[in-house]
Amino acid sequence: MLLCNVISAQDWKYDLDEALTLAKEKDQKIVLFFTGSDWCPPCIKLDKNVLSSDKFAAFAEEKYVWLKADFPRRKKNRISKEQRNKNKKLADRYNKKMVFPVILVLNKEGLVLGATGYRRDLDVNGYISLLTTFDSFDR
Repeated sequence: MLLCNVISAQDWKYDLDEALTLAKEKDQKIVLFFTGSDWCPPCIKLDKNVLSSDKFAAFAEEKYVWLKADFPRRKKNRISKEQRNKNKKLADRYNKKMVFPVILVLNKEGLVLGATGYRRDLDVNGYISLLTTFDSFDR
């Protein structure tokens, strides 16, 4: 039973340097997810309907290092000042317009290979196909 719970959730990282190191060690790409987890309805739908599904988690675990930059607004969901600073640095580099949600696929050096957001027309299989297409942009 415990194994099922471990498989059904991404192993989110919250630090770019850690994600880059891990991506190089595992020879994987990075998925960077910008979210407003407690105020952005499309972010919540994307996480609930796609990113948290068992099928997507299994795909994700074998293919990517997961990096999350969350910008919650509610007091009860407040993140540490240190994490807010890390997320701000990520946004300054990768999401200057602060658009939510945004999913970026990065190569092991941190270069953006592709981007998407919440798309009502895509289910879990659709997101898997879309993210996989970004692999072809890595030289």
